[in-house]
Amino acid sequence: MNLAELNKVAAAMVAPGRGILAADESSGTIKKRFDAIGVESTEDNRRDYRELMFRSAEGMKSISGVILYDETIWQKAKDGTPLVEIIKRAGSIPGIKVDEGTKPLPNCPGELITVGLDKLADRLPKYYEQGARFAKWRAVIDIAPGIPSYTSIHTNAHALARYAALCQAAQIVPIVEPEVLMDGDHDIGRCFEVTEFMLKETFQQLYYQRVPLEGIVLKPNMAISGKKAAKRAGVQEVAEKTVKMLKACVPGAVPGIAFLSGGQSDEEATAHLDAMNKIGGLPWKLTFSYGRALQAAPQKAWSGKTANVTAAQAAFAHRAKMNGLASQGRWSADQEKKAA
Repeated sequence: MNLAELNKVAAAMVAPGRGILAADESSGTIKKRFDAIGVESTEDNRRDYRELMFRSAEGMKSISGVILYDETIWQKAKDGTPLVEIIKRAGSIPGIKVDEGTKPLPNCPGELITVGLDKLADRLPKYYEQGARFAKWRAVIDIAPGIPSYTSIHTNAHALARYAALCQAAQIVPIVEPEVLMDGDHDIGRCFEVTEFMLKETFQQLYYQRVPLEGIVLKPNMAISGKKAAKRAGVQEVAEKTVKMLKACVPGAVPGIAFLSGGQSDEEATAHLDAMNKIGGLPWKLTFSYGRALQAAPQKAWSGKTANVTAAQAAFAHRAKMNGLASQGRWSADQEKKAA
C-alpha cells in the first residue's frame, strides 16, 4: 500500500469547489428513475444518459470524481471511447461501487447487512486496471421502533472496515458510507443519536482493521429529521447538529467528508452543505457525493431525447456548480433564482 498516493487521491476527491457524482445506480434503481421520465431502461439508454453528464464540460468542472456501476465502468461511448477515458479527460477520477446490495440480517427483523466481501480481493485489481482509483460500499441503517440494534450497527461497521482494508491493499481509496436512512418519522435528535453510534462504531472497526484514515473519504448522512416527521428541522439546525456530530466522531486525519443527499430535495441538499461550510474552522473538507440531488433535473430535461442533450447538460452543470459553491460556503438562494 502506498499511503501517500492514496492520500493524494482522497485529497483530490474533496478538492475545494468540487464534489463527487454518484452515477452508480443499480439496474433496478435506474429503471425506476427512467420509468418516471418515460424512458426504457436499455443498456444503450443508460450509457447515453450517463455519457451526456460526463461530456458536460461545464458540469464536470465541479465534479472531482464519478462513482460508476459495474456495467458502466466497462462501457464505451457511442464513438467508441471508453467512458472512463471521458471522465479522466474531464479532469475527474473514475470510481466504482463494489458492494452487491443488501440481504436481511439474521435474527434482526427489519434490519439489513451489505454483502459482497467474498470475492472483493479478486475484483479490485481488475477495477484498478480499468482506471478506478476509488471505490464505494454502502451500509444501510434504518430507524424504526426497536431498531437499529447493536448487532446491525456492529456487523455493518465491521463489513465497512473490512472492505476499506481490502481497497487500500489494492491501492484504491475506499469511500466509507454508513447511511442512516431518513425514511421514518423520527426527529433530528434521534437521527443524531443513531448516526453518532454508527460513526463511532465504524471508526472503531476501521482502527481494528488497521485502515489508515489518511487514505479514506467518509460519506455519511447529515443529522436530519425523518421524511415523515411531524416537524422538520430547519437548515441552520441541520448544519449545526451535523457539524457537532462529526466533530464528536470523525478524527481529523480523515481528508474529507462527502455527504450523501439521502432523499433530500436538490436545493435542500445544497443549502445544508453550504450552511455547514459557513460555520468554518473544521479539520476536514466538507463536500458532496450526490446522486439524485445532482441528477433529477438533468434526467427530466433529457427524457430520452437526443434533441434535449444540451438542455440536460445545462441542468446538470447548474446543479454541479451550485453544490461546488456550497462546498466552499459561497452559495446563496439568490444564485439559484438568477440561474433559473
